[in-house]
Amino acid sequence: MTWLLDVNALIAALFAAHEHHPRMSAWLETLPSEDALATCSITELGYVRILNQAPQYRVEVRESVKTLARFRRQSKRRVVFLPDERGAVDLPSWVRTGRQTIDGHLLGLSAARGARLATLDQGIPGAFLIPPTP
Repeated sequence: MTWLLDVNALIAALFAAHEHHPRMSAWLETLPSEDALATCSITELGYVRILNQAPQYRVEVRESVKTLARFRRQSKRRVVFLPDERGAVDLPSWVRTGRQTIDGHLLGLSAARGARLATLDQGIPGAFLIPPTP
């Protein structure tokens, strides 16, 4: 299985200061070794933007890019990049507000690429909700 991490899941996986880092780490440990993690343009750009702009992080853009590059090269688990040719016309019908557009886009991209969207957000129909830590 290939798991496309949404922006928040990607930040939680890579940034130890994120409130859900323990939750992400616990879930990642349960995945079979043959499972891959995936990013795409939107998730990587969102990662860089949020870590740079959020007052609690303020990570320089270049540092975030370096962290992503290390993540994509790491040997513990295969990480793939999903190319994206999808646009707004491909959004699922459940997308009704601007806040849902990226979620809908990532869900459609993951399905089109044979992956599954993994998220910490309960509001994405059809996505895999990363379980809370017990």
